[in-house]
Amino acid sequence: MLRRDPPPVDWRDDVNRGLTIIETRADALNRFTGAYARLAQLPPPKLKPTPIGPLMRRVVDLERRLPVLLSGGPDITLSADADQLEHLLINLVRNAVDAALETGGRVCAGWVRVHSMLEVRIDDEGPGLPSTANLFVPFFTTKPGGSGIGLVLSRQIAEAHGGSLTLANHDTGRGTRATLRLPV
Repeated sequence: MLRRDPPPVDWRDDVNRGLTIIETRADALNRFTGAYARLAQLPPPKLKPTPIGPLMRRVVDLERRLPVLLSGGPDITLSADADQLEHLLINLVRNAVDAALETGGRVCAGWVRVHSMLEVRIDDEGPGLPSTANLFVPFFTTKPGGSGIGLVLSRQIAEAHGGSLTLANHDTGRGTRATLRLPV
């Protein structure tokens, strides 16, 4: 286009539009490759005694957009990688708050012991999940600008600790519960 003589009248607009498209795609590709690298390089957990109460309080205190009600639970210490669990829990709380902000709802968190397992429950009063089919599919996202690795990485962390992570809509149709199960 620049080699045309004379150049088209709107050549500047076309070049600006083209450069904007290139910039947008380059940013998206950069996010994708960064997300893929993080997903592919999760180190094995470095296990040490980790009390769940202080960890949960720290995670809840990090969220500033909406107060998260922490109902607490029994005094339990896990053999876990506190940094990885903190990352997982921050992601779950952030997702719950994102959902609750859509509806003006609340977020509650707590934990219980069920036999030999710890269950951490994070409940939101958001719109609920339209479908749970793709929640743990890498790079699938419903959030603008999302990378689609938060829940995938969170599930990997849970499984690396011998546990599991599930998300399900509440029976009432409003809100979602994230349940992290870890061996005690």
